Amino acid sequence: MLIGRNDEKQQLLNLLESDQSEFVAVYGRRRVGKTFLVRETFNGHFAFQHAGILDASLKEQLAEFRHSLASAGFRKCPEPTDWHEAFHLLGTLLEKSKEQKKVVFIDELPWMDTPNSNFIRALDHFWNGWASARKDIIIIVCGSATSWIINKIIMNYGGLHNRLTRQIFLRPFTLYECEQYCQSRKLGFTRRQILEAYMALGGIPYYWSFLQKSKSLAQNFDRMFFAENGEMTREFDALYASLFRHPQPHIAIIRALSSRKSGMTRNEILKETSLDDNSTFGKAMKELEQCGFIRKYTCLGKTSKDAMFQLMDNFTLFYFKFIMEDKNGNAHFWSANLNTSVHNAWAGLAFERVCLQHLSEIKSALGFSAVISTAHSWTFKPKPDSIDQTGIQIDLLIDRNDDIINLCEMKYSTDTYTIDKDEDQKLRHRRAVFVRESKTRKSVQTTMITTYGLTKGGYSDDISNQITMDDLFKEIIE
Repeated sequence: MLIGRNDEKQQLLNLLESDQSEFVAVYGRRRVGKTFLVRETFNGHFAFQHAGILDASLKEQLAEFRHSLASAGFRKCPEPTDWHEAFHLLGTLLEKSKEQKKVVFIDELPWMDTPNSNFIRALDHFWNGWASARKDIIIIVCGSATSWIINKIIMNYGGLHNRLTRQIFLRPFTLYECEQYCQSRKLGFTRRQILEAYMALGGIPYYWSFLQKSKSLAQNFDRMFFAENGEMTREFDALYASLFRHPQPHIAIIRALSSRKSGMTRNEILKETSLDDNSTFGKAMKELEQCGFIRKYTCLGKTSKDAMFQLMDNFTLFYFKFIMEDKNGNAHFWSANLNTSVHNAWAGLAFERVCLQHLSEIKSALGFSAVISTAHSWTFKPKPDSIDQTGIQIDLLIDRNDDIINLCEMKYSTDTYTIDKDEDQKLRHRRAVFVRESKTRKSVQTTMITTYGLTKGGYSDDISNQITMDDLFKEIIE
């Protein structure tokens, strides 16, 4: 059953009503559900479908393409000698089709582009020289190597430049969609358990498919991440190798970013990684951002040249924190450390990241979805001669066009969160320093984002806005 993806599904179905041929790229990170979306939307009904082969030679790729043509009804199909001939044979097959709209689905397209194969040139000629001149062809391409799809298809500056008629970026599930998925599989998890699973798995449907309803979340994590041959123990290497053909600079960058919660500047990343400041580094940074692994943002009051880059991929951060350094080989590591300081420290930081991934839900809960706003972080470092030597780090503030700034504090807990006297003084001090140093004339409202809300009475009465975990689970309709 297809969970969520209503907008993406409708975009694909609209292709059947188009009065022109369509060339569509569906892209997104590995295991996000690209293939499943296309197959489920069209119920597996294609005039032609094919999938490239990983690490295969040109000869092997062409032979497999011929097998796909034969499976689609091309009897006595000859063996193509190159991609130009292969696409010519595909055109011959489609011309004989009696379908009103001839849907062509090519999966793992990047794997078909072997060295010196002239694959892109042949695809370009097939689309520009034949398919685009008709009105009944729908070509849908996707693949795990997202960077290839972006650079060779979406951002192509050759014959395929601006030839895509549509592009669909498939994002990870939100908490709302993950809850739907859990309900469809009758996993029986509470919202807090779903939230914690999201902190480690992100919204990648394939990762969630490993969860078993006969086990607790902790038991599932033990099996998936820490048991020998667990489903997720080798995912890190497979993930980056599938997305990027030369992933070494990408991994160096995210390894550096994993050590700094709020992120680094470009120069700080270069210094930490010892990578050369060249086109390879720039390309790796751009690809990581395009694939959603890192986010680029500016601190309030800073310019774009001072932009920060922050690692946002939940699984990658979980891997660096626990799996890569699991030296004890404890198959029950997660169960043994549940609710310990190790677990709670991770959960606090991971919850902040989940909040950043659900900004639309936060804005909706605060009632200003229609108001133009920007999200920032803010840092204050006191001067050496300052009397007050307390530094300030605000991970999320929302600057709104209606003259309000929401200064957000994100706190993860297993029960209602209590603001004591010390916490109250800290919150007041942070707000006062921000107002003083930013010189803002807007109204600054302290906003608490917690799992179960604030303990009533006491210092919580001074909080302007409260958002709970339940607000993060609400469906947002664009």
